[in-house]
Amino acid sequence: MSKHTSEIKFTVELDENKVPEKLSWNAEDGGISNEKTKAILISVWDDKKKETLKMDLWTKDMPLDEMKHFFHQTLLSMSDTFYRATNDEKMTATMRDFCEYFAEKLDLLKE
Repeated sequence: MSKHTSEIKFTVELDENKVPEKLSWNAEDGGISNEKTKAILISVWDDKKKETLKMDLWTKDMPLDEMKHFFHQTLLSMSDTFYRATNDEKMTATMRDFCEYFAEKLDLLKE
């Protein structure tokens, strides 16, 4: 039986000081081709060291208000992922409460 391999690729264009100017990504299986973005947060689990390895990149023209929304939405998404991975309703509710607090403090819940 043949296994399928899927690849996700990130391209980072840097300025002379190695600060990201442009970010894009490809995920052929997901129908994504050279899609531009202004921020990427990647976390991978190192099971040998039992720690998270991270790569956080954003372009120098990423607006501050968009960065705040990006973090808020990422935290909400992490809450959902935590629930799917653990079925821990109590901690998921606590995480979502924090997301609401985070959004309130940053004035992200404008109607």
